[in-house]
Amino acid sequence: MKVKVFLQLNTSVRCTSSKERLRPKSMGLMLKILIYLYLCAAVCVPQMSWLPCQFIDEHVFLNNEGHTETDLIHREAMLQFGQKGDAPVNQNAITFLVTGSKLDLRRYIEGVEAEQLECELRRYSTQGIHVRWPVKGAEEYNRWFSCTLKHTNGLFTIISFLRHPTDRPPSGQQDYRSWPAITDREIFTTTVVMVLQTQTPSVIAGLRTEQKLHCHFAVDHKTPNITVEWHFQHRGERAKLFSHTSRTGQNQGTGVGLRALAGGDASYKLPLTKMSSEGMYVCSVSVMPLFASLDISLHIEEAPVVSLNVGPTLLMQEGQEQKVICEAEKYYPLDVEIVWYQGPAMSGQRVGAPLPKVLQNILLSSHRHNQDKTYSLSAFFYLQPSLSDSGRQYTCSVSHKSLRVPIRKSFILTVEAPLRKTISAEETILNSLGFLSHQLETLVMTDCPPHSISIVNLCFWMSSTFDFGLLR
Repeated sequence: MKVKVFLQLNTSVRCTSSKERLRPKSMGLMLKILIYLYLCAAVCVPQMSWLPCQFIDEHVFLNNEGHTETDLIHREAMLQFGQKGDAPVNQNAITFLVTGSKLDLRRYIEGVEAEQLECELRRYSTQGIHVRWPVKGAEEYNRWFSCTLKHTNGLFTIISFLRHPTDRPPSGQQDYRSWPAITDREIFTTTVVMVLQTQTPSVIAGLRTEQKLHCHFAVDHKTPNITVEWHFQHRGERAKLFSHTSRTGQNQGTGVGLRALAGGDASYKLPLTKMSSEGMYVCSVSVMPLFASLDISLHIEEAPVVSLNVGPTLLMQEGQEQKVICEAEKYYPLDVEIVWYQGPAMSGQRVGAPLPKVLQNILLSSHRHNQDKTYSLSAFFYLQPSLSDSGRQYTCSVSHKSLRVPIRKSFILTVEAPLRKTISAEETILNSLGFLSHQLETLVMTDCPPHSISIVNLCFWMSSTFDFGLLR
C-alpha cells in the first residue's frame, strides 16, 4: 500500500500515526505484518496554514443631511493558522492569526485548494450588546470579526466568528460608530467560536421531489441559549418555517429533526416540491451576542417531454401535404428552443456528405400555461415532398435549461410516385357490353315500328336483356 502526501508552500502536514519504529526482529511474522499494515495505513492529512483574504472595512459617518452612510474599504488580509506569537506570513497585510480551540476551521475545508476558496473578513457589530463569552480563560471584553468562506464552484458556504480578546470596555453605543482604526500590518490573535455551514447554497430541483437543505452549526461551548430558525422568502414576502429555542425548549413548525438539531444539524427537509417551493430559504443561528444566517436558493427546473405527431418512418406520395408537429410539453422555466433539421437522403450516403440544414419555414404556437404552471410549445411545418426527398431524415431538437444536451426526435421520410388507375379485364368486358347495349337500344328504338305491338315488345325485351341482365 502506497501513501502519497502532496505538500504546498501554504500547507503543513499532520500525521495521525504515532508509531515511527518497528518491533524487534524476534516478533512473530503475523505481528510484523500487522505493524506493517498499521504503519502503511497512517494517513497524513495536509492542512492549510494560511489563506489570502479580503478584509472589507467599514467607515461609518454622517453625511451633510445628517443621515448615516457607510463606505466599504477593501484591504489585503491573511487568515493564518498557528500559535500565539507566530510571525505573520505576509508582513504587509492585516493578519488574523487563528489559534487552537474546540473548533478547527480547517476541518471544514479539508481537501480544498486555496485557489478554490473566496475568503472575506469583516468587523462584526453586536449592536451595543455586551455578553461575556463563556469559555475558560476568556477575557471580559472582545472584538468580533466574521469570516465567510465560499467555494468558487458553489459547493459550500461557511460563516465563522473570530473572537479577539481586549481589555477595552464597550463605549455604550452602537459599536460601529466607535470602531478603532486598524493599521495595514496589524495582527489579531483570534479563536473560532462559532461556525455555520451549508453544503447546498444553491439547489436545483424538479417537481414532486423531496429536498434536504443542508445547514450545520457548531459552537465552542455548550450553551443553554441558542435559537435556530428557518424562513422562506419569495417576491418580497417572508414566512417562518421553523423555530427552536434551547432555553425554553419551544418549537414552532416542522422540517427539522430535533435529535439531529441537538448535534448541530439544522438541515431542513422540504416536502414534495411544487412551483410555490421556488425561492430563498434562510437558515439562521443565534448565540448571544452573535447572529449568523445563510441563504439557500431553490430553483425549480422541469425537463420538457418531447414528441412528434408522426412515427419513426413516414410514407407519403409525391404531391401530398402533411403537417408535421414537434411538441415540447410540461417544462419549466419558460425559455425553450425548438429547431427542425433536414438531413441528406440516407441512401448512398458517404463520408463528406452535407450536414443537416436548419429548416426555415417553421411556425411556432404560443406558449401554453398548464395547470401545474409548467409550459408547452409546439413547432410545426407543412411537408410537400418530391421523389428526391425520399430517404431524408428530419430531426426536431429541443434545448432547455434543465437539459445538459438537447432532446432529439427524428423520422425518415419515404416518398412514392402517385398511383395510376388500372382497369381490370372484368371492367373491360362490362364496359364493352355496356357500349353494345347502348347501341342496340338506339337501334331498337329507331327500327321497331310503333304500330307493331309484338315487334315493340321484342325490341324492348332485347334492350332490357342487354342493358340489365348482362351488366348485372
